[in-house]
Amino acid sequence: MQSLIRLISAMTKVERIILAILSVIVLLSFAMLLRMFYLSSTTNVASTGGTYIEGAVGELQPMMPWFVTGNDVTRDVNALIFAGLMKFDPIAGKVVDDLATVKISGDSRTFTATLKPDIKWHDGTPVTADDVLFTFTSIQQPGFKNPILQQNFRGVTIEKIDARTVRFSLKKPYVFFTSNLTLGLVPKKAFDGVPADKLDQALDFGFSPIGAGPYSFLSLVQTDISTEVTLRRFPQTGMPPYKIERVVFRVFPDYSALLTDILNINGVRLVPRNGEGKPILPRNFTPVPYTLPQYVGLFFNMGRTITADPNVRLALQLATDKQKIVDAVGETHVVDTPLLEVNLGDWHYAFDAKGAKGAFFDSSWNMPEKLRLQRLLEQREANDVGPLRGLPTVALLGTGASLTLTGSTTDIKLPARVNGVLVETGSRMPDGKIRTMTGTWIVKIPSGNGGSGTLKIGMNIVKMTDAKDNIIDSAYVERLTNIDAFTNASEEQRLVRQFLQSKDRPTDDPKKITVLDLYLEHGYLRRKLASDPPHTRVNEHGKELKLTLLTSSKPETYGTIANSIKEQWAAVGVKVIVDVPATKKEFEDRMLKRDYDAALFGESLFDNLDSYPYWHSSQIQELSDPSKMRLDALNLSQYTSFEADLLLTRIRETGDEKSRNAALKELNTLFKKDIPALTLYSPLAIYAHDDNVRGVTFGKPAVHADRFSHFDQWYVNVHRQFMDGKSWLSFPGWLLKFAGIEM
Repeated sequence: MQSLIRLISAMTKVERIILAILSVIVLLSFAMLLRMFYLSSTTNVASTGGTYIEGAVGELQPMMPWFVTGNDVTRDVNALIFAGLMKFDPIAGKVVDDLATVKISGDSRTFTATLKPDIKWHDGTPVTADDVLFTFTSIQQPGFKNPILQQNFRGVTIEKIDARTVRFSLKKPYVFFTSNLTLGLVPKKAFDGVPADKLDQALDFGFSPIGAGPYSFLSLVQTDISTEVTLRRFPQTGMPPYKIERVVFRVFPDYSALLTDILNINGVRLVPRNGEGKPILPRNFTPVPYTLPQYVGLFFNMGRTITADPNVRLALQLATDKQKIVDAVGETHVVDTPLLEVNLGDWHYAFDAKGAKGAFFDSSWNMPEKLRLQRLLEQREANDVGPLRGLPTVALLGTGASLTLTGSTTDIKLPARVNGVLVETGSRMPDGKIRTMTGTWIVKIPSGNGGSGTLKIGMNIVKMTDAKDNIIDSAYVERLTNIDAFTNASEEQRLVRQFLQSKDRPTDDPKKITVLDLYLEHGYLRRKLASDPPHTRVNEHGKELKLTLLTSSKPETYGTIANSIKEQWAAVGVKVIVDVPATKKEFEDRMLKRDYDAALFGESLFDNLDSYPYWHSSQIQELSDPSKMRLDALNLSQYTSFEADLLLTRIRETGDEKSRNAALKELNTLFKKDIPALTLYSPLAIYAHDDNVRGVTFGKPAVHADRFSHFDQWYVNVHRQFMDGKSWLSFPGWLLKFAGIEM
């Protein structure tokens, strides 16, 4: 060391500066090599701690598992605070054990749940069978304020077996019952003295909840722009360890308000999209698109006369261009059946406007052009036979003028009358005199304003009668006094003749004319132009084919869809009245009373994909007695089918997957034939997170809150860790390899 000091002391000032610079370079190079080695030999791994902040748009309601129907924001918060006996695993695609181990009997009628050891509420007290019993039996009590949830436990016997075990006994097999056991448990002691019909009003618990989920409630704060709920990690014995220490939900009134706070947010619950279907997000956020087992559809009210006609429903199905609709609202997942688990590769019905018109052919609804042509053909047929054949179907006659008719006396037995006017024998000469004994007859029918025997303005039935006033023949003549109307009527008759002459011509013959080439205007047929708007179909009584399409104002895309359907159906002759009630309550009342011909609405099958509540005849609404109407009557189409009932029952009662799949295919075929609804698409949802959030995995969630099913894999804090077989002792070997020196 002394030698090194003497050497440095002997250096000139410049030499010492150069040495210092070289020393710094060597040290920096070594440090850089150390860093390169460290980065190449280590990897980022999750670290416990940190805070995840999620923004959402909506309204936070009391946090009670019983009453989150229709409020997905609150359901999301509840997913971390509360836990159930079981939970849906979106990666496994099935319901799995959560707080309990559940054993299912072979006949799917008995479900025995045993709580796992040492499960505790967030206040540190143990979860017991009494809590489980209270959670579920409260639902069965009269006055409980969630009838849809109540229906799930109707007829179920719930009994305590021991301190940790509860048994659920069903009257009939139900393979999907485990889905009902995913309901979050609540502590019995928190609701002491609260009657079942007042549970929804237990706001002290609702805004300061106690659950047994992976996170406990810490605080609820109302700020100027949001409602903020903070949760804290709650380790539970025997449960997966969660890494994120705190979770903050910030609930905003609208997306604009959320964006003002985007710098303080790690995740966005549901990202809206622009007109092109692209998410509206800052660039540093990663979108995660997904769909739920939901569909938006048109439910035909089969209790209404028009939509009860299967030909009408088929025609409307064929007339609907689903791709055009989903493109208009930025959606991507077209669906063709309410049975979302069925393979849709060979769906029977595709958009076919021509086929829709053909389907209407077998119904009682026709285009006015067809009815007009049919009437004209009937009149022409009547005028082409009998003693009155040759009677002009159109006549231009002013007031006081008369229509002269002639014919052969061999066709009639005299005396005879036409419209009460006596028939004369002979024929009229140019000078106005009648020449007798010519074998012909002649009669002059006067025009007037509707007097007996006169030709009134408009269509007239001309009748020939014998001496006993028996009708010999009848024919039609339309009296016109306006030259423009006469021109239109004459052109119409020319088109009728052309139609008859071309009936046997090939379809591609340019001279062929069909009813599709005709258009009714001002009461007369003319050649159809490309610019002519379609008419509305009518029945034989002249009643228009008019449907009321009910939908809600939220989401706004429903309005776009309804108007698109209105336009598409108008093209095949259906008038649609889009009805959007002013308030949510009015809409719900209309749905409850089935006050619509068709309803645009969304349905969710949740995790079990059970279609029974939506299509079984037991779920139709009882309309004859208002006192019997049910909120949980979910068969919006009022669809009744004995065959469908059997299949729906088999699907939910059989545990044999092969038998169940066969029943699903049969039911799907039946839906194709009956068309109780027209399914459109499965809505696309987008969650997004920034770069600080890692480990995000969704699978196939059944509800939005299922994104938290594997929240134990999410993390925001990281630290670097040496890879297997690596340590600081590996640095020399790495350095030699880096320098290209082989050992």
